[in-house]
Amino acid sequence: MPGWLNWHVAKLRKVETLSPELSVVVLVFNEVENIPPLHGEIIDVLEAFGRSFELLYVDDGSTDGSTGLLEAVVAHDPRVRLLSFRRNFGQTAAVQAGIDHSRGETVVFMDGDMQNDPHDIPRLMEKIDEGYDVASGWRKDRQDDSIRVIPSRVANWIIARVTGVALQDFGCTLKAYRRDVLQQIKLYGEMHRFIPAYASWAGARITEIEVHHRARKFGRSKYSLARTSRVMLDLMTVKLLGSYSTKPMYFFGFAAFGLWAIAFIAGAIVIIQKLLPPHVYAHNNPLLLLAVFLAIIGVQFILMGLLAELSIRTYHESQDKPTYVLREPTTMRRRNRTAAVANGRQAAPPSS
Repeated sequence: MPGWLNWHVAKLRKVETLSPELSVVVLVFNEVENIPPLHGEIIDVLEAFGRSFELLYVDDGSTDGSTGLLEAVVAHDPRVRLLSFRRNFGQTAAVQAGIDHSRGETVVFMDGDMQNDPHDIPRLMEKIDEGYDVASGWRKDRQDDSIRVIPSRVANWIIARVTGVALQDFGCTLKAYRRDVLQQIKLYGEMHRFIPAYASWAGARITEIEVHHRARKFGRSKYSLARTSRVMLDLMTVKLLGSYSTKPMYFFGFAAFGLWAIAFIAGAIVIIQKLLPPHVYAHNNPLLLLAVFLAIIGVQFILMGLLAELSIRTYHESQDKPTYVLREPTTMRRRNRTAAVANGRQAAPPSS
């Protein structure tokens, strides 16, 4: 067993293995050199913080030995759990797995490359304790190449304007969430960065704090510029689902009205040009074809809106999904946590 692991095993204390107050989810993909120092740093911070916790590693199909190293950590520390993917599914899938399998009342996500500083976790938790539902990290002094920073800042600006959520850094993994704001979220594509937008549309209170961003010491970045284009496409999906998920006819209907208005104007111009000199014949006027084309497209938009309405109603009614979100009172959260812990003392700890 490595010496650094022996040292942490010796420091183990009696811990609650069910319903901890805090779940820290670390996303790992080929970070074998970063795992030992990062694990030690996280454990030190969480032990000093003084709250019950679990540390959940999500291994996104690593091929460099990270999986074996994490399995050794899990085998000697009941506070640590591991989810290991059969292959690389991407960061969004890893975040979704962290949401599904973590058990804490508050969930904190961070990357496994040591660029996120674990010492910022208590600062994020302070904001959660103040009553916020989401505390998001802002890498103001970002330690990355300009080829990554500049496109990221442009993307963050666009996302903030489109979603209406005033965050400076949607791409920072270091964020803290109350569990109740994550319950209804299902992530696809590159949508993990849009969780604050989903939470905001559900009525969550969001804040942002500056966090320490460190230069990478080991390994290499998995970021590519191709991800930026995928983020923009996902942004269109998020905006549509967020603003019109329960009323798609409004989206298609307004688009149809706009097309019909342009078609009407084009048709009116055709008539005016026909009646006034030089008396352009309608069949020779391209505006007539444009008016007819736009009118037909408008009808198709209305029909798509009706089909979308039928799909949305079937989706909600077949699964008894409400069209609203209730906020769980603080007293109810505490009561549920107390009951879960009491029940957990009578059950065997779950396997990692």
